[in-house]
Amino acid sequence: MQDNSVWVPMRDHPSEDVDALIPPSQMPNKWDFVLVCDDHKPLSTKKSKEEEFLEELRKKKLIVETIKDKKLFHGIRAQSSIIQKYKCLLSDPDYELDYLNTQPEDEQQGMTCTRIRIVNFILQNTDISSKQNFQDLMKENVFETAFPLHERKKNDTFLKINWRSIHNTHLIEELRMYSGEKVALYFAWLSWYTYVLLIAAVPGIILVIYGFMSFNSSQVSQEICAANTTIMCPLCDQKCPFWPLSDTCTYAKLTHLFDNEGTVLFAIFMAVWATVYLELWKRQRAKVVSEWNLYWWDEEKDDLAMELISNPKGREIRMYQHSYVRTTIVLILFTLMICVLIGIAHAIVLYRVVVTVLFAQSNSGFFRERATTMAVVTGAVLHYLSIIIMSKVNRHVAVFLCDLEKPRTFSERENNFTVKIFILQFFTHFSSLIYVAFFLGRINGHPGNYVRVAGKWRLEECHPSGCLLDLFIQMAIIMTLKQTLSHLQEYLLPWIKCQCRKLCAKPKSHSRVHMEESAQNQCKDEWLQNYQLNEVDIFSLFNEFLEMMIQYSFTTIFVAAFPLAPLLAFFNNLIEIRYDAVKMAKLQRRMVPRKAKDIGIWLQVVEAIGILAVIANGLVISITSDFIPMQVYKYTRGPCMQKNYTGIDCFTGYVNHSLSVFSIQDFENRDELPVLKDSMGNKITHCRYRDYRNSDDYSYSVEFWHVFAARLSFLIVFEHVALCIKLIAAWFVPDVPRRIKNLHLKQKCERLRKQLSEMDNSTEV
Repeated sequence: MQDNSVWVPMRDHPSEDVDALIPPSQMPNKWDFVLVCDDHKPLSTKKSKEEEFLEELRKKKLIVETIKDKKLFHGIRAQSSIIQKYKCLLSDPDYELDYLNTQPEDEQQGMTCTRIRIVNFILQNTDISSKQNFQDLMKENVFETAFPLHERKKNDTFLKINWRSIHNTHLIEELRMYSGEKVALYFAWLSWYTYVLLIAAVPGIILVIYGFMSFNSSQVSQEICAANTTIMCPLCDQKCPFWPLSDTCTYAKLTHLFDNEGTVLFAIFMAVWATVYLELWKRQRAKVVSEWNLYWWDEEKDDLAMELISNPKGREIRMYQHSYVRTTIVLILFTLMICVLIGIAHAIVLYRVVVTVLFAQSNSGFFRERATTMAVVTGAVLHYLSIIIMSKVNRHVAVFLCDLEKPRTFSERENNFTVKIFILQFFTHFSSLIYVAFFLGRINGHPGNYVRVAGKWRLEECHPSGCLLDLFIQMAIIMTLKQTLSHLQEYLLPWIKCQCRKLCAKPKSHSRVHMEESAQNQCKDEWLQNYQLNEVDIFSLFNEFLEMMIQYSFTTIFVAAFPLAPLLAFFNNLIEIRYDAVKMAKLQRRMVPRKAKDIGIWLQVVEAIGILAVIANGLVISITSDFIPMQVYKYTRGPCMQKNYTGIDCFTGYVNHSLSVFSIQDFENRDELPVLKDSMGNKITHCRYRDYRNSDDYSYSVEFWHVFAARLSFLIVFEHVALCIKLIAAWFVPDVPRRIKNLHLKQKCERLRKQLSEMDNSTEV
């Protein structure tokens, strides 16, 4: 196909910088940014704004060149004088710019990263006469997009990344020199997190194996399986039959897999693991950024330097500001949004109540016998669908609230956005789980006096085998769906979009001017290839962090109910690291490199999740699990309390002890209930239900208050012990390695000695 594209020189005056002397044919890979727009009509308003904006860029010492194809492509490059100004502004006796100490072969790559950052800052902070900036012009379709260019050979560094990359310092260094410190730190953190997940997965597997080995030997499970004559009360009001406790035999055995004596030890281990993992990452981070000479890097000073470069005429810089009115409005709107999310969780609860009734009244015996399980499973799927929908809504709400606050810098805006979106996402993901863990089966009343929704439907009860099984099912379904479908969304959809763009791309023919054919084709092809890739969201890396933080929350907060969560997260991350690397290298445009010395506010998010994990797991064991009632029975009512150790399990009789008795004559709809008879033909007059109540007036029994006191005591002791262990672990493992501290101490000492020597020499003269 004939190629008649046009190279249009946009400079009408020679530049003072040496870069201007480099002909376009010799600098196809030297462009820092490419702006894309339609070929507007010559006298249109959009065309005049486009030309005015490009002229403003040239006034700021940026080189602009244009290629005409199906669209207009404007190549942007910063002159070397801008880089020199940047170096000069950041020169400091206590701070040496990392690029000043790079090896010759790395210096050019480091400079490319810096130029891209500076050009992006200038683009975002350049206004035309109408006071419109680049984002405003994009909203008016003056410009379509802007992106830095991939370097074909060097972006292959992404494809070498795996879960052990944290130990390959050379690979992380290459990644940093190509994509900036923020991307490099993300992959370093993700590799480290995945690496230590393997350590957390091992005790979870051991816990499940222990439960499996005692699968059939559990005294509680044996009693439930043998309870053919223990008749349980109906699970709904209409057409719901009485049923024998032995029907839940399989579920009781499954519950024992993760709700056994080792659950408490596993929960304490995960609390310690979360702390040690975080402290070790802080040490690793200090080591990495010290090697990059960024340990003392000042983000505010860096932003000011680029602002002065972008506006050399001394335009007033944006100052810090705080408005109590705006803050109050943001707080009110944010609280209302949280209430909406809690309302959605209540809607899911109502759905489960209605579905339980419908399945229990079904003509099919299969659905009728599994009414509670079907409600839990379909409720979990509905919860996942609500997560998908509300995640998009939460993002728009968080952006709107951030715009109301008017943050000073992009970093401040990102931090504000991070806090808001994480809290909203946390409520979206965990509101329903919190209900299942701590409220399900505890606020529904008792036979004869049930709590009803709209005076009609009974609130659902815990699964007959225990409340922890419901939480396990919810966790398993949500984690599995989220981790499998998210891979399709993150990788498959971008791949399809990218392929469609390439198939639909058809160059437009023009005549050629002022450029050799081979060089022009090379440059044009490169720009077109980058344009056909998927656009990068300004919060692209933020999305990856957020996904991992939600996963980390699932892995730690309710891990006592789902010990296999670390194992699932580990296998997910093996794929996640690879998919993220391929996506950044092959499917999307190059991200703007950003400088950083840590993972930012995400570090505080991880610390907050660690504290929530201790509280939540303590509540799960003390409230949701049957661990405390079983221990109370063992030491106060069981046969071991009576010194009858010979051949008798200490939990013998626990199932019967944990069930209360209800008279069938006290049911509100007793006339509609079927007449039940036992194997001897005698009429059954009582049914059983899970609770500790007296059989005469159905008030709480003495055992209830014993168990309640034991639950409260365990919760206080567990959380204090776990938090103390966390604090001791945090104190025991220093945030910064001693070697790094000594290195910085020596460097400071050498600088002070040098200054003192210079002062002495000047005094002698």
